[in-house]
Amino acid sequence: MHPIIRNLAVSAALAFGAPFASATVLSFDDIVGPDGNAAMPVNYGGLDWSKAGMSVFTWEQAPFTAHSGQGRVTTDWTDNWPVASTIRFLSPTIFGGAWFSGYGDSSVRFDLYFGGELVGSSATLQLSDVPSYLGGGWTGAIDTIVVASDFPASYVMDDLSFENAAQVPEPGSLALMLAGLGLAGTLRRRAAKR
Repeated sequence: MHPIIRNLAVSAALAFGAPFASATVLSFDDIVGPDGNAAMPVNYGGLDWSKAGMSVFTWEQAPFTAHSGQGRVTTDWTDNWPVASTIRFLSPTIFGGAWFSGYGDSSVRFDLYFGGELVGSSATLQLSDVPSYLGGGWTGAIDTIVVASDFPASYVMDDLSFENAAQVPEPGSLALMLAGLGLAGTLRRRAAKR
């Protein structure tokens, strides 16, 4: 392979691979209170948790099994059923999902918003004491997620994943880059035949 083509291919791989490698996963393991639980910091992980109504705990307690480490979040006790916890992103975000465990008679889902409009919802996940992954169900940019559940304090959420939408290449950008690489290869082959 010609060095120019190889350098272009390596540059393209780095340019398009780097954003995907920079996904953020919030494990909640670094939030510990004096008795093993703590209030959710308002700005944790660069997100706005002020309307989430969540707490963090780190001690072992069935059926609230952690997916990794010990930290995980749950809703506070409330009289409002069903429970909806709102988490806001500070910039447009591509949301991955999170791991859940909890009481088997409850379920959770994500509702995803952008600019105040509902743009997508995840599947509904029936809970158990074995952590299960719930994907967001939407590949576009969002600015808010609402975690909806049947009952207060019926689940724990762990390893919430997302990435800044500005870092994710648009499909059109990828197509243009691949077309450019194809054109460069064609031109190189024609020049080699002369």
